[in-house]
Amino acid sequence: MNTYDLHRLGWNSFQQLCLTIAREVLGQTVQSFLDSNDAGRDGAFAGSWNPSSGQHFSGNFVIQCKFSSKAGSLLTKSGIADEIPKVRRLVSDGLCDVYILMTNAGVSAKQEAQLKAALSGVGVRDVLICGSTWIEDQIRENTRLRMLVPRVYGLGDLSQILDERAYAQARAVLESLRDDLAKVVVTESYRKAVNALDEHGFVLLIGEPAAGKTTIASMLAMAAADKWKSSVLKLADPAKVVERWNVDELSQFFWIDDAFGVTQYESPLVHGWNHSLAQVRTMLRRGAKIVMTSRDYIYNRARQDLKESAFPLLSESQVVIDVHDLSDLEKQQILYNHLKLGKQTAEFRATIHPHLEYMAAHPRFIPETARRIADPLFTNDLYLSKYHLGAFVEKREQLLLEVIQGLDASSKAALGLIYMRKDYLESPIMLQGSEPHAIDRLGSTLGECIKALDALNGSLVTHMHIDDQLVWRFKHPTIGDAYATTLAFSPDLLGVFLSGSSIENLLSQITCGNVGIEKAVIVPKSLFPTMIERLRNFSASNQYKVEWMSSWGARWTLYRFLANRCSKDFLAAYLKQSPDVLQRVAKPGLSLSAVPEVDLAVRLHEFGLLPEEVRKAFIEAVSTYAVEGQDLYALDDAGVRSVFQDSEFDELVEMVRADLIPKLADVRLSAQSNHSSSDSPDEHMLGILESFGTLKKRFGEDEQLGKLIDREIDLVNEWISETEPPEPKVGPRALGAVEHLDERRGTRSIFDDIAD
Repeated sequence: MNTYDLHRLGWNSFQQLCLTIAREVLGQTVQSFLDSNDAGRDGAFAGSWNPSSGQHFSGNFVIQCKFSSKAGSLLTKSGIADEIPKVRRLVSDGLCDVYILMTNAGVSAKQEAQLKAALSGVGVRDVLICGSTWIEDQIRENTRLRMLVPRVYGLGDLSQILDERAYAQARAVLESLRDDLAKVVVTESYRKAVNALDEHGFVLLIGEPAAGKTTIASMLAMAAADKWKSSVLKLADPAKVVERWNVDELSQFFWIDDAFGVTQYESPLVHGWNHSLAQVRTMLRRGAKIVMTSRDYIYNRARQDLKESAFPLLSESQVVIDVHDLSDLEKQQILYNHLKLGKQTAEFRATIHPHLEYMAAHPRFIPETARRIADPLFTNDLYLSKYHLGAFVEKREQLLLEVIQGLDASSKAALGLIYMRKDYLESPIMLQGSEPHAIDRLGSTLGECIKALDALNGSLVTHMHIDDQLVWRFKHPTIGDAYATTLAFSPDLLGVFLSGSSIENLLSQITCGNVGIEKAVIVPKSLFPTMIERLRNFSASNQYKVEWMSSWGARWTLYRFLANRCSKDFLAAYLKQSPDVLQRVAKPGLSLSAVPEVDLAVRLHEFGLLPEEVRKAFIEAVSTYAVEGQDLYALDDAGVRSVFQDSEFDELVEMVRADLIPKLADVRLSAQSNHSSSDSPDEHMLGILESFGTLKKRFGEDEQLGKLIDREIDLVNEWISETEPPEPKVGPRALGAVEHLDERRGTRSIFDDIAD
């Protein structure tokens, strides 16, 4: 039984595989031709080669690839009849001393003898026949080869390919990747991501929706599991990386898709990540690998809250995936792979064949376009002409919206259930809160929704493991975007969503009024009373089991929502109903950069909704924190500065200069004495270093004060170095450079065998 379904590769990918084998396994720099007019040579090299003990070949080598799209096919003498005249000419021109025939077909001993005889008969000195068994052996024995041609992960039995331990630990994640991996294409962005992971142990993949970030992350995950025997953990929250880290396992691979929000920015995810930075640095030093992805517009918003200065790798190891950087050959190969391995009939593929190069060359073509054209759900009413296919690529958002609007009621309700759970619907499904009432109003039942999910699996939704939990998710986040658009079209549907969703999920998906957050569902004025009532009843977060934490979590989420996702009109209406909010705004707690009362005070002041007595109380509180050295955020943040009058801020600066700076040594020593052995020293002193950095920015131009602050910073770093436990020695682990795909030099289309 074959390990790999090589017949699913296609002619072009099989040639690339053969030439990669020649370079990686045979150790030869191969000149590739990849041309229908290659005169009998797909690749060539000159020199000598010792494939095994007692074997020696030298001279001019010719590589010829014979691909079959039929499973279990056998290569016969008649199968190379067309090659014999070409080989005769190559021999007469002195270009073929050794002929290497690579094929994914089977070759019996009898047929091998006949093939060698035929080729020797036209003057070839040495003939090597490398059939499917030989090629599969090379793939099975060479982890780097698999990384360079990651599609083979999706064409084989992962339990036979991967190390037993790594496969067992990552099975839930890796098996769900298999179908997608069968379609991947090695792009320039993947090469950059490999380099970043090798150099830093960390990579942040940034790009527009549907640009291929998740695909690259999945390729890296598979390569890590294969080459380093890593256990792969796919998490929904970057803060959970530290929680799931095993200090005794040096090869963990953490993958966080949509790290700062799936379709919109979610500030709690960033604050959780910031809190974990010191431990993350330790994890990376000890050999862990981390890959995160984010939509570009979400990351641009998250950058305002991310502590990039505390974690420089955020900027150093970014790989920005620009879909427009895909080469013509990469786009064609992506389209070919999805169609060849998709659900469309051979008749459909034959009819669309003449238009495929045009589709791939369209300026709005993205990898998600290829997935949709390969699925009949998206093409039921599509006329296969150049004009209509061009519109399919151009109007991808509108067409997806039409597909969703054309679904039956239960399918729409099933998508709504996933959306209400914020793209994370646990399986088996247990309805919560008012969800039964919501799906009833949507014209369905739980049983019908489950049937619909099964029918939509693989097209609009997917069933997968995240955090060791089986969940239903949208097949791609753009489907969630389209569903959100349907809410905007229907006030009645939006009303169902507002009443049926959990309040915590709701607060990260909507805005009350239009405040410019991309992809958010905008609640109009007519529904403000509904939202105010839901917010007033939100007093406990279900994310915390302890009562006081639950209450604190609800308040944190609520204030963050009011500060960032509400218009002036909504805030004015809310404050009339809940004026007690102002009491908390007046006296924010420590860690001012993280407490939402600060952002809410800034927002209310900006809108002219912050009463003067509350403003003065706020100013007094944050000023006291600064002068006492507890929290210097007021000196550094432009938003907080805007709440001060100029004279008040000047007074604060002078008080810090006179009262705090002379006592910096005491502040440092006090922090050091409060250190617990269970805490990482650099994490414990992170706040002190940030405060000293703020003082340096404010007073650094004064030479005397600058030297004093620098000395205290140096003493903090010395203490961290002396207190930090010794790191275990971890050998460098690298995936290694990924070669560039050979550009096609001839006239043969990648799509030649698309209908076979």
